[in-house]
Amino acid sequence: MRWCIKQIWIIPGIIILLFSCEKERFFTGDSGSLAFSCDTVMFDTVFTTIGSTTKHFQVKNPYNKALMISEIYLAGRENSNFRLNIDGVKALQLENVELPAGDSIYIFVEVTVDPQNQNSPLVVKDSVVFITNGNFQDIDLVAWGQDVHLINGEITQTQWINDKPYLVYNSMLIDSMQKLTLNPGVRVHFHRNSTMYIMGTLEIHGTIDEPVIFQGDRLESEYAEIPGQWGGLYFLNGSVGNIIEYLEIRNGTTGLHLGNLYSEKEPPDLTISNSIITQMNFAGISAINAKIDAYNCVIANCGFYGIVLTTGGEYEFSHCTVSNNWRYFNRVTPTVLITNYYNLNDTALFTGELKKATFGNCIIYGDLEIEIGFDKMDAGIFIYYFDHCLIKVDDSKIDVSDPKWYNNIFINNAPGFIAADSMNFQLDSCAFVLDKGSQEIGIRFPNDILGYSRTNDAGPDIGAYERSEDQ
Repeated sequence: MRWCIKQIWIIPGIIILLFSCEKERFFTGDSGSLAFSCDTVMFDTVFTTIGSTTKHFQVKNPYNKALMISEIYLAGRENSNFRLNIDGVKALQLENVELPAGDSIYIFVEVTVDPQNQNSPLVVKDSVVFITNGNFQDIDLVAWGQDVHLINGEITQTQWINDKPYLVYNSMLIDSMQKLTLNPGVRVHFHRNSTMYIMGTLEIHGTIDEPVIFQGDRLESEYAEIPGQWGGLYFLNGSVGNIIEYLEIRNGTTGLHLGNLYSEKEPPDLTISNSIITQMNFAGISAINAKIDAYNCVIANCGFYGIVLTTGGEYEFSHCTVSNNWRYFNRVTPTVLITNYYNLNDTALFTGELKKATFGNCIIYGDLEIEIGFDKMDAGIFIYYFDHCLIKVDDSKIDVSDPKWYNNIFINNAPGFIAADSMNFQLDSCAFVLDKGSQEIGIRFPNDILGYSRTNDAGPDIGAYERSEDQ
């Protein structure tokens, strides 16, 4: 009987001892607080209804004992625009999170902004609250939201105005017999893999002061120069009367593609002027037996081609700057390629007549030894002509002295861009191409992409930009 009484007293003692050890395992002081990698998580502009990219911050235990975080939660709870992933657990709230001595956890944050039917950006705020040993700490969450015109599929509007951005989600189509006009200053953002298909007619009328801008829908700074974020503009056969002026296209796969195979409809045509196409994963301009008239355009830094013209067609490029210093992978293709055929994955071969491919007062330059290429199959019309152009070539492989194809060509001299690495293709005061253009071509296009006159000095400068003392 005595033995049983002793056992009864021993068991509570063991429980008290275990509880004391559990308390001692955690830092319990009133001063106990967490350390954070930042005090605010900021999101750049997020479009309504479309989730943001994911941000994260680190929570660290600075003590040599474990901390028990009593609670981690979003202050806005279920009404918050933000979402959390706390150390691998998706939750608005989590209790009794053990953080070992000197260890840390990551908290990931996303945000979606609800439509507000307003044109101006709005700010969305919340905070992540931490309670540790009775101490309250928080990390601010701040996101700028922008309401948009959401375009998903076929469009019925005939005109887009510059009030709030347009967001193309899951691609869009301008159907045959439809015409879409974009006013100055319109901003169009494309969700991942989205493309604008044109079977009808597209007119874009930007201005020097208010260009139209096409780009992806990720506006965070880390996405600013990432190519391949969306598809591009795809003009199908039967699309005619297309006009583009003062358009900037950024960070897609192919900026402008014209033409498609297996079609008996009339090839698409396009007149494009005073426009800039940069950071395309494949090509700036790609064409299949199409018609293009381009002047005062800049096409720069594309993964395979600045301009690729296949299966024949009719093309004229005047006062254009085509520059390629691609840095994401090893480019082996010339920045301008002209062919009279298209090989479809070795399953079908399409050929056509190259009736005209004229380049006048153009810069074609890059970091390869040869930046123009030709590929002709069989006999047939294959007409091209370069007039008063600066070209990067190996003159042992391409003879630019043949007057049938070339006139007054300059080779392998650096053009003299102010800062090509930062996408500034204006000309410095000692640029090689100053005054070396054809007067005849310059008179046809008397103002450059910025509106500067080409007729006020000894001769027009080669390329899209005219050097001016006002610069």
